[in-house]
Amino acid sequence: MKAADSSAPVASDPATGVVRRSTGNRVGVTTSNVAAQLRRRILEGEYAYEERLPAERSLAEQFGVSRGTIRSVLEILEQQHLVTRQIGSGTYVTHREITNQQEIASVTSPLEMNEVRIAIEPHMVQLAIANASSRELEELRDALRQCEDCDGDPEKFARGDAAFHMALAHCSRNKLMYWLYERISEVRRYSQWRTMKARLLTPERIDFYNRQHRGLYEAIVARDTPNAIKLIKDHLYGVHDDLLETN
Repeated sequence: MKAADSSAPVASDPATGVVRRSTGNRVGVTTSNVAAQLRRRILEGEYAYEERLPAERSLAEQFGVSRGTIRSVLEILEQQHLVTRQIGSGTYVTHREITNQQEIASVTSPLEMNEVRIAIEPHMVQLAIANASSRELEELRDALRQCEDCDGDPEKFARGDAAFHMALAHCSRNKLMYWLYERISEVRRYSQWRTMKARLLTPERIDFYNRQHRGLYEAIVARDTPNAIKLIKDHLYGVHDDLLETN
């Protein structure tokens, strides 16, 4: 039987008293081991969003591995969208923890917002037709009038448009749907939407959107589900195309 290497350093586990022989590396030599440890440091905030990581040489010394291993580790982390490597500058953390609703709204683009609207508003319209009371339809009508009375003013129209779609969510009589739409509406309060709004909401587009809103309202009041769903899809996909054109 081969004798144990008595020259290797040993350490005692304070919890169990078991003596373990060290391999000579503090944190292991495998790429996956180092990647997991560095990933944990990023996720726990030791390296913050947009912070530059230590140089490859420094990381290699810190983890007791070669620079080639560190380069492989950074490639893994980049594939996981945790870092980005900039030639001649260094490696920067791109992971950003989203801790609350306001932060989510602040990093959501107008296009992303509209993609979510496309996913949920056709069903919201269907629920509105099935569930809305006369009082809730009056609320929708009042919001429509707010849109139509904006006189081409982008700010006034944006407020009316938000009120119209929130009223539509209220018409669904689904509390979770209404809560979800409140989260979507929060995106309108942040700079990305404000910047886009100035370019998107021309008098011509406002007039066109108002005609679409009027048609949608009339279809909902008539409980015409197929037509209402077609109208909301036409409206939202049209907005999507307009955003792409304006972007």
